[in-house]
Amino acid sequence: MSPSASDTRPRFAVVGNPENRRVTLFAEAVRAAGLPGPRIVSWQEILRDGGADFAAEETVRIDSPGENPEVDLLLRGTPDPTRVEGSARWYTHFMAALRSLRGGIRLDDPHEVAVLFDKRRCHAVLTAAGVPVPASPTSGPRAAAVRGWDDVRTLMREHRMPRLFVKPAHGSSASGVLAVESAGAGRIRATTSVELVPDGRLFNSLKVRRYEREQDIAAIVDALAPDGLHLERWLPKASQRGRAADLRVVVVDGRATHAVVRTSSSPLTNLHLGGSRGDLDEARQALEAAGARWSDVLAVCEQAAACFPRTLCVGVDLLPAVGWRRAAVGEVNAFGDLLPRLTGLPGSQAEGLDTYAAQVAAVLRRSLPAGQAASHHPHRTGTSHVSA
Repeated sequence: MSPSASDTRPRFAVVGNPENRRVTLFAEAVRAAGLPGPRIVSWQEILRDGGADFAAEETVRIDSPGENPEVDLLLRGTPDPTRVEGSARWYTHFMAALRSLRGGIRLDDPHEVAVLFDKRRCHAVLTAAGVPVPASPTSGPRAAAVRGWDDVRTLMREHRMPRLFVKPAHGSSASGVLAVESAGAGRIRATTSVELVPDGRLFNSLKVRRYEREQDIAAIVDALAPDGLHLERWLPKASQRGRAADLRVVVVDGRATHAVVRTSSSPLTNLHLGGSRGDLDEARQALEAAGARWSDVLAVCEQAAACFPRTLCVGVDLLPAVGWRRAAVGEVNAFGDLLPRLTGLPGSQAEGLDTYAAQVAAVLRRSLPAGQAASHHPHRTGTSHVSA
């Protein structure tokens, strides 16, 4: 049944793959709010048909293409989603697909998504806005090109970076990321989820491994370099119960709404790589014991999100330094809202809501007449979290 002319409720459309969990959870949140739909338009349709059209009144949410063999073949030129190479081609074709979407009210700005999926450009935008970030020789007006391992070695020496992260410029979910460190006596080692097979191909793995031979590390970096690489100083992280710790903070409509601590025995804290959720109350207490304020930590994440004002929701990776007193933003993620079973921070207007329900609620607030819309104040409550 089509909505009546007097029905002013938002009508949602989602661009994504119907089998993706993010799409499923967002659709559940839309229906739970008593709204129709949403209409789901798959990336297969868009790539096959050369775009998609949306009604002027449709509120359009963009979701990740995910790990779909058909989509991967169209975007990256390979049907194997476990392959690491091809991220530059993926980026070029994904941005073209975004530009092929016509009409609708967008919750994700294509130009901002293009920046979010280029770590070099994103780092430069954050730096220009005064957001604390790790130092990088590959970002900004004097950015250095990285053509292979020899350039990485040179930049490590010139910038006095004995420990650094080497990241594919257009990667996500830690795909292709190497934590590289000098091991003394000229030796180098790297921690990564990349599996280097004998014929030189690179595959994503759920196993974090360490490479001790420089020729192996060089082979990986040389294979990734044509897709573009971003280098960042490796900031020693704070720890929780003997494990490295960082935070993923989701910001919805300018407000930090959800936060989770991620801990790991390796430098890679991604939960799908063996990381686990830590204790957010404990992290907050450690911050405050070090003289920092929880509200300031959330403010840093909101400051980073404010660099992308036309994108409703981002996930901010916050790196607390050893001792918990300072923190830097590692990345801002366009699709960083998959935090199952986590409800909103007190005072965030997302209490009791997961990240998807919080986005639907934000759209509903935006759709209210001016006199009825809830006023928006930056998150400065200083209150504690719900259990992560």
